[in-house]
Amino acid sequence: MKHEGKVAVITGAAQGLGLACAERLHADGAKVMLVDVQEEKVKAAAAQLGENAACWIGDLLQITRSMADEIVAATVGAFGKVDILVANAGIIHLAEFVDFPEQMFDDILTINLKSAFLLGQSAAKQMIAQGHGGSIINMSSINAILANPHSVGYAVSKGGIKQLTAVMAVGLIQHGIRVNAIGPGTIMTELNLRSVMATEEQRRTILSRTPARRLGEPHEVASVASFLASDDASYIVGQTIYPDGGRLILNYTVPVEE
Repeated sequence: MKHEGKVAVITGAAQGLGLACAERLHADGAKVMLVDVQEEKVKAAAAQLGENAACWIGDLLQITRSMADEIVAATVGAFGKVDILVANAGIIHLAEFVDFPEQMFDDILTINLKSAFLLGQSAAKQMIAQGHGGSIINMSSINAILANPHSVGYAVSKGGIKQLTAVMAVGLIQHGIRVNAIGPGTIMTELNLRSVMATEEQRRTILSRTPARRLGEPHEVASVASFLASDDASYIVGQTIYPDGGRLILNYTVPVEE
């Protein structure tokens, strides 16, 4: 298996893309630490994975350098090292730009961007100390490039992730640590079903902009994460891969079946 003997930390791992990434990495041989604030869900997810899976329960809205270090230390305590970080935790809020709440803007940047920064630092320090490199994968979005006026906080955070990935990649490749990002289109997750896919009108709008004419599945994003974390991606550095069903390349809308 491609990740046999490796240890991965995945944030936002109780559901959605984070859980899918944890499941795929575990299936590919990695030991996994699932990080999430949803205690019952993340415990159940780790228990379902069984051997070589553990969880760390905490709120990344309260992320500090010491918390990031604690997550890494807990992983090392459980499994001996850290080889892979998937910084996936994220939230979204939809509102008109002029009405977007200041506190919500701050909260989104903390969870979506600052946690990736601090956990990236802590994981990188551990990887450097281990001396055999590693892989860090940040969860970006097509919203790092596309402009949705109703999701200013989310879009700004993902734009930040895109550039954070680039500067991390340049700074860490000398240590054999590859940093890349994944920028999904609209994926069938709990987060999207509650927000951008909450109404039939929203669903049709999104599908009209998606050449594949369907939503993505979490496992399709997880497969990209497993690839980026593997030796198959050994010469991919500082890139964002977009599993988006063709969304970014489309300059017109396509008809949607009734």
